[in-house]
Amino acid sequence: MTETTTTSAPPTDSRPLDVVRGFLTSCVAGVSPTAFVVGCIIRDGQLIIGSLVLPVVYGLLNHLSRAPERARRAALVPVTALAMVESLKASGSELSSNVPIDFDLTVAPDDAPVFRARVIDRVNLVDVPDYQPRDIRVVEYPPDRPWEVRLVKQPTPEWQRRAADAVIDSAPESTLVKEPRESVSDGVAVAGLFGFLVGVAVVLLVFGADLFGGSDADAGKPSASSSAPSSPSPSSSSSSSSSSSMNTTVVSSVSGTVVLGSGQSFLDEGELRQAVESLTRSGKGQALVLAVEDSTLSVVFPPSGPQPPLFDPNSLPYERIPALVREARTALGVRSPQSWQLTADRLTGSLNLRVSVTGAGDDTASLVANGKGEVVGRTRGAN
Repeated sequence: MTETTTTSAPPTDSRPLDVVRGFLTSCVAGVSPTAFVVGCIIRDGQLIIGSLVLPVVYGLLNHLSRAPERARRAALVPVTALAMVESLKASGSELSSNVPIDFDLTVAPDDAPVFRARVIDRVNLVDVPDYQPRDIRVVEYPPDRPWEVRLVKQPTPEWQRRAADAVIDSAPESTLVKEPRESVSDGVAVAGLFGFLVGVAVVLLVFGADLFGGSDADAGKPSASSSAPSSPSPSSSSSSSSSSSMNTTVVSSVSGTVVLGSGQSFLDEGELRQAVESLTRSGKGQALVLAVEDSTLSVVFPPSGPQPPLFDPNSLPYERIPALVREARTALGVRSPQSWQLTADRLTGSLNLRVSVTGAGDDTASLVANGKGEVVGRTRGAN
């Protein structure tokens, strides 16, 4: 009666080290691609480089952490045994001196039951004819991995004599040994999924401000406003603010302010109209006073109660405003003009636009235009 060997399935429980390793590996798998994508979006070169270096460093550390296991396996003395060639065939057509050959072997260890093994080994092209079915060969394999059988090309004289005198019966197919599949336990799977999510979340939490708005935190800060006429504020008002990397907008029930970012001006084509529309978009169609400087716009909305003369901010002659500012800066005789301000209101009955210019030594002048942008008056000195 021939004894058979079976390959047992790997245990279902996982070692704590496997769970930790799975968690850390999944963290890196989550952090690296997420950091790379975020770095490309926010144009952070250091983040991009870090996302590429992290898996390399982790792989190196993981390789070093497995060094004791590799050393333990290398220290195992391989088992030497005789084996009978059941069948063989070339497994490739490589044009080299060593040909890969599939061997089906019956292995007969001295102190263990016989078993079948299928391996791929390379044989020198000149020696291929020497390997025939039913031949007895000397083989070696690790004691804990019998499926890693390899042929001993130059056995010792003792094993050569044993191979020449040995007779081995074929082992049944049921004794075939295979490398066990590494099944992932529930603990490792859960740790891996959790680690991946943690890795993605860490990147998004750290760089979320740059990724999803950048300067949102600055929107709540008070912004410099022009010297627009003040209006009494009600004791309770609902205010909303929004910001982008280019400008800051703050809107309340009685006023609205837009501050442009660096390098922008309300004299740029379409900039002033777009800013006014952003303030009146919430249903505030009428305004009491509108004041604008080079990069700051303020609009005062009417308070509750009796309404003073109002106007529609969207009805301003926007295409004429840059020319009015140029004329005020160049044709009113102000020495070294440094700043300008445009104010629009209907306090006198009809819509008036006043452009004031301030130069060196508080030298000031202003011009007044009507609702069509036509100049109707000029003044020197205090407004």
